[in-house]
Amino acid sequence: MSSMRKSLSFLWLMFFLAGCVPYQEEVIKDVNLDFKDPVLQKIKTLQDGQRLDSLFLFFKDKNPAYRYAAAIAFGSIRDSIALDSLSKLLKDPIEKVRTGAAFAIGQIGSARGEILLLQAFEQGDTAGYFKHSNAAVLEAVGKCGTEKNLQALATISTYRVRDTALLEGQAWGIYRYALRNIVHIDGTKKMVEMASDLRFPASARMIAANYLSRTKNIDLSEYAQSLVSAFTKETDPRIRMALAVALGKTKSDAARDALVGLLASEQDYRVKCNMLRALANFDYATVKDVVWTAVRDKNIHVASTAAAFFIEKGTEAEARLYFQVARDTLPWQVQMPLFAAAHRYLPAYFEDAKGFLNYEIRRRFEASRNAYEKAAALQALSEYGWNFRYVIEKAMVADAPAVRIAGVQAVAKMCDSEGFDSFFGLGARQVRREIAYFLQDAVNTGDPGLIAEAAILLRNKKMDFKSVMDSLTFLDRALAGLKLPGQIETYNELKKTIDILNGRPESAPKKPDFNHPIDWKLINEMTETTRARIETKKGTIVLQLFPMEAPGSVANFIKLSKDGFFDGKNFHRVVPNFVIQGGCPRGDGYGGVGYTPRSRLTPLHYDNEGDVGMASSGNHTEGTQFFITHSPTPHLDGITPFLQKWKKEWTWYTAYKPAT
Repeated sequence: MSSMRKSLSFLWLMFFLAGCVPYQEEVIKDVNLDFKDPVLQKIKTLQDGQRLDSLFLFFKDKNPAYRYAAAIAFGSIRDSIALDSLSKLLKDPIEKVRTGAAFAIGQIGSARGEILLLQAFEQGDTAGYFKHSNAAVLEAVGKCGTEKNLQALATISTYRVRDTALLEGQAWGIYRYALRNIVHIDGTKKMVEMASDLRFPASARMIAANYLSRTKNIDLSEYAQSLVSAFTKETDPRIRMALAVALGKTKSDAARDALVGLLASEQDYRVKCNMLRALANFDYATVKDVVWTAVRDKNIHVASTAAAFFIEKGTEAEARLYFQVARDTLPWQVQMPLFAAAHRYLPAYFEDAKGFLNYEIRRRFEASRNAYEKAAALQALSEYGWNFRYVIEKAMVADAPAVRIAGVQAVAKMCDSEGFDSFFGLGARQVRREIAYFLQDAVNTGDPGLIAEAAILLRNKKMDFKSVMDSLTFLDRALAGLKLPGQIETYNELKKTIDILNGRPESAPKKPDFNHPIDWKLINEMTETTRARIETKKGTIVLQLFPMEAPGSVANFIKLSKDGFFDGKNFHRVVPNFVIQGGCPRGDGYGGVGYTPRSRLTPLHYDNEGDVGMASSGNHTEGTQFFITHSPTPHLDGITPFLQKWKKEWTWYTAYKPAT
């Protein structure tokens, strides 16, 4: 009986002690980013409204998805007040939350963020538990760090070729420094090493090659042989096209021979475009033959790039040849650059030839029904200064905005020519006055595109337009007449000009207030398989939407598509092996719908062809225009990504009609 009592007492004690153990809440480890989650939608809404205090509350939420989303929000808000709070998330138990915090700190760009990031780097993480967050830290340091730490970053040699995430982080960090014009010889050396060694992962080689192609003022001459070898062995076109530009920077005979020898056999048109651009670094006589062959390439991007080569690198001796070839049966995108080259290099004393050339370009301008061909013709005419009156006349009466804008840009090109005063001689001041009156008339039209382009030219210091103008009050009237937020780009250009001409310090660019909430009803009607489809004359483009990353832009795109806004619009901007851009109701890049959805800056990279983003003139100035990349364009990272192209079909200035 006694032993039974002891047993019951022991069981009662164990039950009591078990009841005293504190309740342990289950830890959520999965970051589930469901775009229909009402809490995540609330965080996105708070981000749009820049409700900082409310966002900070989610930093302590038990759900890591909410912590991550709140951290990412500050990558778009970019307020340094968040640094201390974000630094705590750098030690979050969930790695993805750490990566979000690192991204946001890098985006803020404060020098103080560098210290916080370096303190958070897990140096003892030999097992690789935090390899992705460590990589995010390295990239973020590149956005806010000092030159001292660039050298430290560049000389890391402990990462193995299989440490993909860390190598990517190191490469991104060095690249981000370069985009801020901070470079170091050790950084360039490291990027050459990565780009040249096939043992490194392709993702890291791509970043390194883009660094070599895009970074200014780096000397690659000593790496010529390594880069030639890398270019000939590399099979990934994303990397080869960047290496082609880097080869041009070496200016070596070996690089030239490789580019010339391989151009004809190259199968990827994008690599060809970059090879042609690289050839501009070499002696004209040694490369012109392969460029002439490329002028007749069946790919319009290759052919137009080849034709543009002669504008920059042509010679007086071959000016007549440019004119002769331009009159052949070629696409206008090839003809017009050749006409421009002929105008640039044909000596002024060849009056008859100049007259015939002018007549031919003007004839094509008058006969064309394509606004973009007419715009290109005005650009070709700008190579001869005495065309300024014709260009002004045609620009002011043109129906198409793209032609009007091209007219102002053509006059600006004339004004930028080195010999403006000597070319016009004693008449230079009178010509300057006529151009000034033209710009005043352009501003007085109230057309936002004309105002913006005229404002840019009016502040040309060399021209000193203020000295030949009676008053500047027309600029203030135009500024007061602009409609915000839709015409924010024009407003900022005009305000800058007013400040400069009045001798005042330049005002900070005006930022639009929050004016366009996310249409969550449209987002909630989507499914994981919802796609957008763009029908063009050349085929169909299918787009995957990113409602989690950029719900405002996606909802806006769907709404405009359903309303028929995009019907019949053009891809008004086409840059070979860079982007095509569409969605402008005017067709000249200055159109919109009168509101500006908030920018959504995410850790996604523009590291492939077919990435799609919103065109803008600054943070929170987006509207209806979007671009599609031809190739990796990582210098565009930080621009709102809202969808991704799936099918590779595009053409020059093609009308399209999106449908969801």
